[in-house]
This record gives sequence, structure tokens and C-alpha cells, in this order.
Amino acid sequence: MTRRFAATLGLLGTLLLPLPGTAQETDPATSQEWQSVLEEARGQTVYFHAWGGEPRINAYIGWAAREVERDFGVRVIHVKVSDTATVVSQVLAEKSVGKASGGAVDLIWINGENFAAMKEQGLLAEQGWAETLPNWRYVDVENKPTVSVDFTVPTDGQESPWGMAKLVFMYDSARLDTPPATLQALLDHAKAHPGRFSYPQPPNFYGTTFLKQVLVSTVEDKAALSRPVDDADFEALTAPLFAYLDDLHGSLWRQGEAFPQNASHMRQLLADGELDIAFSFNPGDAAGAIANGELPPSVRTFVLDGGTIGNTHFVAIPFNSSNKAGAKVFADFLLTPMAQTRKQDPEIWGDPTVLNVAALPANEKALFEALDLGPATLSPEDLGPVLPEPHPSWVAALEDAWLQRYGAE
Repeated sequence: MTRRFAATLGLLGTLLLPLPGTAQETDPATSQEWQSVLEEARGQTVYFHAWGGEPRINAYIGWAAREVERDFGVRVIHVKVSDTATVVSQVLAEKSVGKASGGAVDLIWINGENFAAMKEQGLLAEQGWAETLPNWRYVDVENKPTVSVDFTVPTDGQESPWGMAKLVFMYDSARLDTPPATLQALLDHAKAHPGRFSYPQPPNFYGTTFLKQVLVSTVEDKAALSRPVDDADFEALTAPLFAYLDDLHGSLWRQGEAFPQNASHMRQLLADGELDIAFSFNPGDAAGAIANGELPPSVRTFVLDGGTIGNTHFVAIPFNSSNKAGAKVFADFLLTPMAQTRKQDPEIWGDPTVLNVAALPANEKALFEALDLGPATLSPEDLGPVLPEPHPSWVAALEDAWLQRYGAE
């Protein structure tokens, strides 16, 4: 536990007096239905299949697992995966052989095209389960619409929001005075400073996200992106995207013949002075990397004029989960103000909350107010507009077209 987070919990301890007029008997956490879930969950082991490529996130999941085992008797095992699509395939394979219960996957960290695929194939637990969680009452459905619409696909309560994501860019203010504010300015900078910018090769998530950012910023018919991709229109709609990438390609790091492996590699190249600009899908990533000594204190975050791609990431329960009650208990814990605050602490993870902080009880709002996000994290106002994700079908189409065009090994 960091000193800062310990101090925050100390502040919480001074504010735990009951609020005037609080009707604790209506607390959904004490309802008979939820008590039945807790009783069923006790003693269960939940196999949580989640990306394991970031040590800070892995450590956070480990902390949450220990908390849930101590308080609810639910054991959580983090099954580290590199590609969520393989987990979707595993659940689909179980369904294809008639395994309607006793599945190997109890909970998945998921969003976007993988959620859409599971929903279409009937691989998810019943509709509405997420909205029955006691801490759902704190989720900011009104101001954060992507907590209930995932890449244009309604969640229907079949996945529980965990954190918010938004594309941000990072630069070292000790080396670069003013970062580019537009895609055109980024292209101009790359041409003027060859080899100082790059992006991971699709289908890496971060590389594909960069493609989507350029696409949504340059496409003329933006409404087309909210519909399934149409092969007949794809070439015309993506012409501005690939014209931009063609113009950029020769000025990339290593002349576009090799690409950074992932976001962590981009951070390393930025720290080593090989890149002027890196990017992340976590607005608190730079602050967390500074706190962990991965980036120098002079690194700052910026966004592009007009907005950047953003979404919500979730946890979902497969239809044949062996331990649905335990999975629900863990999903609910991830929505607690304490867990969401710890997750947002840049020294721990730096992942923004899905909760409506302004509507929280005073003692829990104080947890967020006490957080020091550091100078490398933009305020919600400075993060700018959120550009919606295209329909999930665009992901594979963009990745295939990129590989056919550039074919980097």
C-alpha cells in the first residue's frame, strides 16, 4: 500500500459516521437476493481470465483477489492471457460440445469486438446481471454512456463496467516544448523529425487504436462507422486514413520497417529518448510510469484538438461459468468506491473510475478528492471530447487492410 493511499484510507476512517437521513435498510447490499448470492459464493474459486501484460495491473488484481477472499470467502485466480479472443474461442468451443455448465472460464476482462462476438454467439450470462450488483447504483450511466454501450453494442447488463479508457499522448517536456495539437501537426512533426514517432503494429490493441483515431478524425461519413463494415464502401471510407498513413510511414521509427511491440515498449522508447511522442489508452499512464521510475518527471500528457477515442472496459461472465455467484461478488467489489479509488491512484494503476463521484456519499467522495493525480495527468476538463468507437466489425477489417498494405513482419 502506498503512503498516499494509506493516508486516503485514514481520511475515510474519520468520515464513517452515518449520514443524516440515510435509510440503510434499503441498501441493496443487504437485500435478501444479494445475501443469497454471497452465501452461494462463499467457498467458490473464480478463474478470472484477464490480460496479464502489465505488472501494475496484475498487482492490482492480486490485491483485489486478496480482499475478496478475506471478506467474502471467494478465491480469485488470475489467469493471465495475451489475447482475449483466445478466451472467447475457448468458451465457444465448450458451447459447441454442449458444455452448458462447469465451464473453465468464470469471468473475463473484455470489451469491444470480443464482447460483441460473445453476445452474438450466446456465450454470456443472463441479461441484466450487472445491474443487480449493489454497487451498480454508483455507476455514472448518465455522464459516461459507454458504461452501457460497448463499441455501439448495448451491453444489456451482460458485462459490468470496470474502468474508463481514453487515448492520450505523452511527451517529455524537457525535450519538446510544444506537442502537436492535431493529426496534421503530428504528421508534420514526424516528417521534420524522422524516426521520432511510431505506433505498434496492428493487430496490437494500441496500434489498432491509433488507426481508429485517424479513421474517426478523417472519415467524411462518420455515421457509417456506427454500422457494420460494408466491403463495398470500405475502400472509399478509409481512403483518407490510408492516405495519412502512407504519408507518415517513411518517417516512422526505423523507417516503418519495425514497430514498437506494445504500449510499454513505446514508454521505454520515450524514456530512452528514441521517440518524442508515445501514447496510451489510460489517461493516468504517464503519472503511474513516473511514480514507478519508468518515465522521467518531465513527461506530460496531451490530447488532440477535437477529441480522442474513448471507451469503457468491463468484466463479463460466460454463460457456463462454474462459479457465477463468486464472479458476481468479485465484479461488485471492483465497483466499490474503495477499489475504484485505489485503481485510479497513479502509483497503483491510474485507471479512471466508472463511478459518478459527485453523487457518492461524502465519506466515499472524499477518497477521490484526496487523490493526487500528479502533473502528468490531465483533468477531466482538459481531456477533451470522447470520440466514439466504430462498430466492432471495423477492427478486423482495418487490421487486415493495414497488413495487406504494409505487411511488416
